[in-house]
Amino acid sequence: MKASVWTITAAAAVLVASGGAASAQAPAMPVPAAAPTASGGLSPELLAMMERVSDPRLSPDGRRVLYNVRSTDWAGNKGVSALWVIEADGQGRRLPISEGGATSGRWAADGSIYFLSSRGGSSQVWRADREGQAAVQVTTLPVDVTHFRIAPDGRGLVLAAAVFVDCETLDCTRDRLKATTAKVSSVRSYDRLPLRPWDSWNDGRRSHLLFQPLNGSGLADGQPRDLMQGFDGDAPSRPQGGDDAFVISPDGRQVVFQAQDQGRTESFTDDSDLFAVPVAGGAPVNLTPGNPAADSSPAFSPDGRRLAWLAGRREGIYGDQPVIMIGAADGSGARPLAADWDRGPGALRWSADGRALYATAAENGQQKLFRIDARSGAVTALTDTGTVGGFDEVGGRLVMAREDFESPGQIVEGDRALTTHNSERLNGVDLPDGELFTFAGWNGEAVQGWVFKPAGYAEGERYPVVYLIHGGPKSPWTDGWSYRWNPQVYTGAGYGVVMVNFHGSPGFGQAFTDAINDHWGDRPLEDLQKGWATALAANSWMDGDRACALGASYGGYMVNLIAGRWNGPWRCLVNHAGVFDVGQLMNAMDLGNFSSEFGGTSWERPELYRQFSPNTYVADWSKPMLVLHGSRDFRVPIEQGLGTFSALQRRGIESRFVHVPDENHWVLKPQNWVEWQAEILNWTAAHTGPAPAP
Repeated sequence: MKASVWTITAAAAVLVASGGAASAQAPAMPVPAAAPTASGGLSPELLAMMERVSDPRLSPDGRRVLYNVRSTDWAGNKGVSALWVIEADGQGRRLPISEGGATSGRWAADGSIYFLSSRGGSSQVWRADREGQAAVQVTTLPVDVTHFRIAPDGRGLVLAAAVFVDCETLDCTRDRLKATTAKVSSVRSYDRLPLRPWDSWNDGRRSHLLFQPLNGSGLADGQPRDLMQGFDGDAPSRPQGGDDAFVISPDGRQVVFQAQDQGRTESFTDDSDLFAVPVAGGAPVNLTPGNPAADSSPAFSPDGRRLAWLAGRREGIYGDQPVIMIGAADGSGARPLAADWDRGPGALRWSADGRALYATAAENGQQKLFRIDARSGAVTALTDTGTVGGFDEVGGRLVMAREDFESPGQIVEGDRALTTHNSERLNGVDLPDGELFTFAGWNGEAVQGWVFKPAGYAEGERYPVVYLIHGGPKSPWTDGWSYRWNPQVYTGAGYGVVMVNFHGSPGFGQAFTDAINDHWGDRPLEDLQKGWATALAANSWMDGDRACALGASYGGYMVNLIAGRWNGPWRCLVNHAGVFDVGQLMNAMDLGNFSSEFGGTSWERPELYRQFSPNTYVADWSKPMLVLHGSRDFRVPIEQGLGTFSALQRRGIESRFVHVPDENHWVLKPQNWVEWQAEILNWTAAHTGPAPAP
């Protein structure tokens, strides 16, 4: 059976084929028919139009669940967020206050709802009645509010906003930004890193926490005060930090936040600390100066007497599994909890009774929720399979957002789904199970992988196969539902799918994750080779002669490396945002300390960089490759993709470059994503068809 061919006219992407020129821009695509594929599987259009469920929050009495639903505005080429509530009787409804966009919904102690919305022209905090029928604007700051928390007594908000450190007022920040924008000259100067965090150039602002008093009606009362005045650091970190980076004490008197305060050396370390600052004002005090690694996720116990947090064990080591610490409210007398637990906890939160903590962690290809006894450190898994993306607990009632390979996220309580989003869309769609397998990889150690049969699978047929290689490199495949690299898109197109959690993947113990350090190009490659052989040997329906390898980020790096070191099995290769020259990457990317993956810089360890850099092996490249990259990608800058394409063209190898000018390391805009995915599926289909008859 031949894989489905996708023929969608290019609109947002600029396409360059071997020997060709950039294609003309076409009109925007009409709203797609969100239907299954010809084989009854998941189509890119169907995936793009699905509702995305997240961020469950229980009401103060524990009877209602507030959560976020992101849907697709196809014409606007963007996602839009709305707030939904599950009532005490189990009925769910979209809140009327969602008109104009609403996200980050939070319950106040009186049952009212606070949320973020940009309906007034900038991102501000709004307040709604407990039924979500009507909303009023709470803050009218001259800058955007990115995150917020409600004081326990309801008399104030702690807001996060980007400000210039030397500005004493928010108006000063606004006016300076306007003056910069109004300049005729576009020249900008810098004297320190980071220059380009994630997808934008650094404009010199810092994310600071502000305290906004509220009046008896729950609206802003007077001007907010900067709790971090003069502090040269971000809380939460920009641009991707969350509100778990700061917490208000139960008595409402102080805020504890995570930040770095290293000035010029900040880009070369991950050493962050926890700082405490009185809500009434005062200088932040470092609570964790003795730990040279990252301290994060502060959480007060319900009685306010204890502070828990996550403490990194080693400075500058990506994939380092933090340990849970518990101390007094000021951080003193801290002790490790479950210090021997060989997993990497995150999303730390106390139970309502103060007897335990909750945390999520990757474990054996699942993203589980755990309960950790606050006294003994005993760890209990509360979920078995799937991915937990968010959770909340009030009065012993625990709800979570859960997903897996076969179903998108829903709000669940125990084994019972409380929501049914996308059920009509997916009714009758064939979503094959991920079949787990293990094999002896590098050093004879057990390595995990998954195999998926194609949608509409029929016994006796043989099918082409795609090998999906994850990025990170310390970002494992977990049993979850992805809106970027979803294996079901490929099963729906008629492919078998193979995925492997090679050495370096978290969730299998610290030693397994650390095994990739200084070994980007050999140990994971050995795992991928052995995993591929194991999958083919166990699945006779796979046609190993009609296979393509696909990867993004580190997965794209590995595709480039495979092109020169293991190209025999592949009809074609697909590289999104992949690495061509590792040394150049480490000096140009937005993470100044990522060279720790190689144990030092390119001038300190030149032979290691040469050994594991894909450009070393270009002379052995021969297989057709599709290269995709976004111009706003400052994690793996576009020059890496340009270098890859240039090398392919110089070598006379069939190749195609897909440029997405307005995307970063991820392709997020729905029209862009559907066309980007169509490029991939068209490429693989063109190269995995049956061989022509002699």
